[in-house]
Amino acid sequence: MNAMTDRYETLLPLKAEARNLSFYYGNFQALKNINMPIYEKKVTSLIGPSGCGKSTYLRCFNRMHDLYPGNRYEGAIDFHPDHTDLLSKKVDPIEVRMRISMVFQKPNPFPKSIYENVAYGLRVRGENARSVIDDKVEAALRGAALWGEVKDRLKELGANLSGGQQQRLCIARALATDPELMLFDEPTSALDPIATASIEELITELKERVTILIVTHNMQQAARISDYTAYMYIGEMVEFGVTDQIFIKPKRKETEDYITGRFG
Repeated sequence: MNAMTDRYETLLPLKAEARNLSFYYGNFQALKNINMPIYEKKVTSLIGPSGCGKSTYLRCFNRMHDLYPGNRYEGAIDFHPDHTDLLSKKVDPIEVRMRISMVFQKPNPFPKSIYENVAYGLRVRGENARSVIDDKVEAALRGAALWGEVKDRLKELGANLSGGQQQRLCIARALATDPELMLFDEPTSALDPIATASIEELITELKERVTILIVTHNMQQAARISDYTAYMYIGEMVEFGVTDQIFIKPKRKETEDYITGRFG
C-alpha cells in the first residue's frame, strides 16, 4: 500500500521521511512497511480507527519505543536537513529527543513550578545561565499563548492551572528547547471544546516555526488544522495526501469508507 507516496509536493522541503518502516512489539508486527513524507513547517495528521498504529508510528520519531525491552524497528526515518537516520543504533535517542519534542494525550505538568516546568529541558541540556533560561521560558510561554495568563504566577505549581492551560504549559515545555519537529498524540482528547479550540489555533500558529505531526481521533480536527493527512489501518499506510483531497476526493475506497463513516 505504498503507492500513497505520489510525491504530491515535490517542490516542498522535507523535514523527515519514513522509508520501509516496520515496527515490532516482540513478535507482533504493529507497523508494516510504511513510506511517508513529512513536509517542513506543515501540519500532518494521522487518522484511523483505534489500534491501527497511529501512536506507535508517532513514537518511532522520538524513539520512545526504546524505553521498553523487546521492541524492534526495521527500515529508516530520514531526518532533514542532515539526513540523520533517527532509527540508527549509532544515533543517541537523547539527541533525537532534543530535536523532536512530544505533547501527550493528557496534560502532564511536572510537580514543579510553572517556570521550572518550562525550564526543565533547558537544564537537562546543560543550560545554567539564568538570563538565558529566563528569556527562553518567556519566549516559550509566549509561543504557547500562555505568557499573559501566567507571567505573575511563575512560582505557582503547574498543576494549579486549568486543563487547557496545563496542556499549553506542556506545549511551552516542548517549545523551550527549540525543537525541529513536534509530535502531538491526541492533545485535545481530554479537553473541553473551548480549550480544544485554543490548542487548535495554537497548532496552526506554531507551524510558522516548527514542523508538526499529530495523531487525532477527531476527523473534523484533522480537516481543520492539517495541511496533509494520512489514513492508517492495521499498521499500514492506506493513503496519504493533501488534507482537502483526502477528505473530499480520496483515491482509495478504504479511505472513503472511513471518512464517510461506513467503516470504523
